[in-house]
Amino acid sequence: MGLSFHFQDYLELVDWSGRCLREDKRGAIDEQLPPILERLQIDPRHWLYLNRNFESRFKSLVGAAHSVRNACQQLGKRWAQGIRDCERYLSPPIIS
Repeated sequence: MGLSFHFQDYLELVDWSGRCLREDKRGAIDEQLPPILERLQIDPRHWLYLNRNFESRFKSLVGAAHSVRNACQQLGKRWAQGIRDCERYLSPPIIS
């Protein structure tokens, strides 16, 4: 049985906990850093959608689209199922 709270609250708890770690220890999150989804440039609505639909949207590699393409190239794969969702939900916006 899991704890009854929203996923966004869980992420905030993990982020806050990481900030409470000692600064001289590995894994500490600098207090000046923005919240985790902001740092990853992931829209919280997209994150929640993916948490509900992750297994149906992705069948292989997952991450920022450029990282998935690089991994495909290194693995000799021509494509990864879900690359469009990687572009839509997990890739930083293109600033022109």
